[in-house]
Amino acid sequence: MSAPSIVRSHNRDVNGAIVIRPSPVLVRRTLLLAGAWLCLNGLLVLAGTAPSVSTAAKQEYERGRKLFKDGDSAGAVTSFKKAIAIDPRMAEAHHQLGLVYFHGRKQPAEAIDEITKAIQLNPNEPQPQYDLGLVYQTQDKPAEAEQALKRAIQLSPRFEEAHFALAKLYERSRAADKAIQAYRDLLAVKPGHQGALYGLGYLYDGQGKGAQAREVLEQLTKANQRHADGWYLLGRIAEKESRLTDAAGFYRLAIAAKPDLVDAHFNLGFIYRSEGKQREAAKEFTDVIRLKPEYAEAHLNLGGVYTELGKLDDAEREYETALTLKPNLVEAHYSLGIFYELHKKDTAKALARYRKYLELGGKDERVERIVGEVKK
Repeated sequence: MSAPSIVRSHNRDVNGAIVIRPSPVLVRRTLLLAGAWLCLNGLLVLAGTAPSVSTAAKQEYERGRKLFKDGDSAGAVTSFKKAIAIDPRMAEAHHQLGLVYFHGRKQPAEAIDEITKAIQLNPNEPQPQYDLGLVYQTQDKPAEAEQALKRAIQLSPRFEEAHFALAKLYERSRAADKAIQAYRDLLAVKPGHQGALYGLGYLYDGQGKGAQAREVLEQLTKANQRHADGWYLLGRIAEKESRLTDAAGFYRLAIAAKPDLVDAHFNLGFIYRSEGKQREAAKEFTDVIRLKPEYAEAHLNLGGVYTELGKLDDAEREYETALTLKPNLVEAHYSLGIFYELHKKDTAKALARYRKYLELGGKDERVERIVGEVKK
């Protein structure tokens, strides 16, 4: 486009000289351009001295994250709400506010509401879907949790935590086949994932698939020789298969990895007792009681061990402790009846225990005959 022509008007000044003036149209155009230039420069100046809307929201958002990290949930809520007031479409602020409500304020309903808003604003982000699934799990809403976790995996197929959470959800819901498949999917994403290997071993054992359970558990304990639960489960499987020597070895490895694993001590003590290793058994049952004094069955078994070792006063004390803890423990009444009959030679006490044993549903022909003969 060619430059606009200047139409000049010819006039003379007071001295009679000719004066050339621009036309009124050009004056107006020049003033408008100058005004626009000044406005633009004014905005640039303002932009350099005052934060934009998004910057202000971001500042409040970062402040909220820091406050939450420092344990100030109330302050974090205030900052995240300010960020949302400045920029209502700030999805991450809604997401973080939901996490504060859930973890910091224990307000799951508000957490669900805020995380849902974040998802509506940014439906392609997997993390809010995952977090929403976790919140739904705590609210006993497995269907909603499953949907959210599956959506997270759909958006991010290699999202390990989402795969694992989904598998645990199925496991808690007793959907074993679905849980197994979810663990397999996780192993496809993360070969050697220890949680998935243990979960598969546990589920296979529950289905009576000992060979498959051993395979994944051996892989687990080879990768992590300090995995106490893996060794313990291998011990349980071996014990069910009557491989007691192997079972005892696995239980010892479990205890070495986790000295306070009560059930490993108990099961090892039971194996020692069945093998006639009473002193070793006594040590394991004593450890159980030290770790868990209210474990009535441990007191009962320790009473049997002390009886075998000839420590009758100690044995009687352990039997009585077992019954104090569990007055209706059938096996304790039977064992104490045997103890009084054969070791203390106290027929009255033996009969009292035998009667209670039968009253609680115990079945033993010899005991029934003894009690029956007394009645006659």
